[in-house]
Amino acid sequence: MRAEAHPRQAERIAALRECGILDTPREDEFDEITALVARICGTPIAVINLIDSDRQWFKSEVGLGVRETPLDTSICSHVILEHDFVEIPDTQADPRLADNPLCIAEPGLRFYAGALLTTDSGLPIGTLCVLDHEPRRLNGMQKETLRIIAKQVMRLIELKRALEVQKILAMEIDHRVKNSLQLVTSLLRQKRRRATHPEVRASLERAEMRVETISLVHQELYRASQSNTVDLAGFLPKLCDLLAETCPPHVRLEADVEPACLSSGSASALGMIVNEFVANSAKHGFPDGRVGRVTVTGRRDGQGTYSVVLSDNGIGAASLPGTADGGLGSRIIEVLSRQLGAEIVYPECETGIRAELSFACV
Repeated sequence: MRAEAHPRQAERIAALRECGILDTPREDEFDEITALVARICGTPIAVINLIDSDRQWFKSEVGLGVRETPLDTSICSHVILEHDFVEIPDTQADPRLADNPLCIAEPGLRFYAGALLTTDSGLPIGTLCVLDHEPRRLNGMQKETLRIIAKQVMRLIELKRALEVQKILAMEIDHRVKNSLQLVTSLLRQKRRRATHPEVRASLERAEMRVETISLVHQELYRASQSNTVDLAGFLPKLCDLLAETCPPHVRLEADVEPACLSSGSASALGMIVNEFVANSAKHGFPDGRVGRVTVTGRRDGQGTYSVVLSDNGIGAASLPGTADGGLGSRIIEVLSRQLGAEIVYPECETGIRAELSFACV
């Protein structure tokens, strides 16, 4: 006989759907639980069973080989009307299951024991159960184990749902942050285009690129999920692609960067240092259409230290105000270097300019 609907059926189905677990792929965490329960209880079948409105769906099963069956043949649909634990030593002796095809067939399901999967509001959404083809009983330890593990299954379901909700919220925050940064960049760009004074225009351009750098750091952090670290092998080349769009056609920007992880704050500081150097090189290092290149390289020494070399083959440091002569760009780079925990040096070069800095990395 088919079980009656739960007294709070609408609420129960809503709670089940809210868990977001129906029709999800098999997962090792749940499969390991059913395998363990079957072994502890000594049964050929163990199931994490969720009772939907018109079917029972198995998040995990051992010994059945199917993912769902009709509700008409469900033993668990009867069990969710009972207390937290139900044992049926012989299904053929239970009036509710006397005509159940799964119980009267050969080999039929002759033994059942299940613990409810219950939400915090007391609504049963399914069971953790074991079955056998022979009548039998569980001992006290097996019963208690089934109860305890059922609670852990429910906690695992709730945890996975919480993580999914957190993922959705993170996506929404990411969307809002990107929109906000794009708005700031757009406003700065408009102001820069309308500015008539060269120094004001240069300051707005520098601010625009800093916001772009922050936006890129944010994208890398989001891509790296919850680690709160940025991989320089992904971050710096992308930053250089962005900066290359601002370079004149006769200046080529190249990046060759090995992997290393930095905190978001350190990555942002490094990005702004690269931004300042590239901007100054592109603007002052190659006058009158002189062809050249700016290079960004990153190497780690295997001892937890990472070295970044910024260089160009332009006309040299004397013509780079703001980088090597103590101008605004130089002061900005020095401040950012201290934030990064590094000291930047400018070794002498036969051509162009070269800046080197080293810092701790992961």
